[in-house]
Amino acid sequence: MEFTKFTTMKLSNIQSISLLLLIGVLWSACQEGPKTLPILGNKDEVNGKTIYHEIPDFSFVNQDSMEVNNQTFAGKAYISDHFFISCPTICPKLSKSMLRIHDKFKTDKNLLLLSHSIDTKYDTIPRLKKYATNLGVTSDKWHFVTGEKQAILDIAEDYFNVALEDSDAPGGYNHSGRLILVDKNRRIRAFCDGTDPKSVDKFMVDIQHLLVEMETDKG
Repeated sequence: MEFTKFTTMKLSNIQSISLLLLIGVLWSACQEGPKTLPILGNKDEVNGKTIYHEIPDFSFVNQDSMEVNNQTFAGKAYISDHFFISCPTICPKLSKSMLRIHDKFKTDKNLLLLSHSIDTKYDTIPRLKKYATNLGVTSDKWHFVTGEKQAILDIAEDYFNVALEDSDAPGGYNHSGRLILVDKNRRIRAFCDGTDPKSVDKFMVDIQHLLVEMETDKG
């Protein structure tokens, strides 16, 4: 009896302590401000000023035959990826992940999406338009762009992405599944593996942190 009573009291104390610890963790989390994402990539010091890696000037054409350039994203954050419509491997997963992001942040005017087709021969503007229409998205939120092939392949490197012609790769292209978060100053703030739903979950949290940061800056 005494042992049972002692054990019950001990378990009760452990439960109480555990509950207090949980409350403490939750309280601490509530006290923390929004997370500030790092600025990724190499940086230089010039005349005492830190210069971060930035996405260079670009000019492509979207599914509505409209020019898309850096000014299109002025004052906004955006998600970038590289894909092609006939991709037999990772692209369907990438598009599904991008669509998840699109749907979650559909009403947020501070976030856009930009998908570069690396198959500039076959992914014509009409095909990109049909692809976007089938996804149920429009160019005021999500741009599917084509352009000069080498320019699209080259800019992938600026996004810390991979996009190469490779006759041995499925579909003729070797490319990574990264989704990239770019801030309003053209700087890369986060990325994820677009083929991994859990990685995308964390990425969407990062996106939210950046959007909060942008709103704070406005204030």
